[in-house]
Amino acid sequence: MTRARSAERRAEILRATLEVIAERGYRGATLGAVAERVGLTQQGLLHHFPTKEALLVAVLEERDQWDALPSDSWRLDLVASLVDYNAMRPGIVQTFSALLGESVTDDHPARDFFTRRYVTVRANMASVLRGAYGERLPGGLTPERAAVLMVAAMDGLQYQWLLDPDSVDMAESFREFLTLIEGRPGTTDEAADTD
Repeated sequence: MTRARSAERRAEILRATLEVIAERGYRGATLGAVAERVGLTQQGLLHHFPTKEALLVAVLEERDQWDALPSDSWRLDLVASLVDYNAMRPGIVQTFSALLGESVTDDHPARDFFTRRYVTVRANMASVLRGAYGERLPGGLTPERAAVLMVAAMDGLQYQWLLDPDSVDMAESFREFLTLIEGRPGTTDEAADTD
């Protein structure tokens, strides 16, 4: 198999894995189900990814590449745009959220990945906030303290949106959260009522 064909097959396997995990969760997803979806035997799949854990980590790394920007390129408006982008790809968000939820158990193969990822994401968000506000945000928080809250808001909104997309507008809610961070009047109904 040529190198280009092998890379194409790996990408196909990763897409199929995302679908299977979104449908069944990581623990319910089997190598056999992924192999069947891409027209391979389980042995054929193992040629590309020797273990289920290796496949999981490859899926998570691939997903992060879709959102990757150099860490010094992030700005608050780009963070908000990422939330908009996520609202257009519910299957990816569902897979990520399912894996994140499962990864809190001690023996989950993605636990280390998510732990490392959150260290990086919090640092990137703190950098974004520092670039926008300096060492203190309008409400007095340091960028590091506010970054924890910003990441929590992003992930928490994803769960609420996945569970009830008709009631939770993830993108708009995140922008409203940013108005709290920025310490400026927002667009919420309460703000409109005081005018």
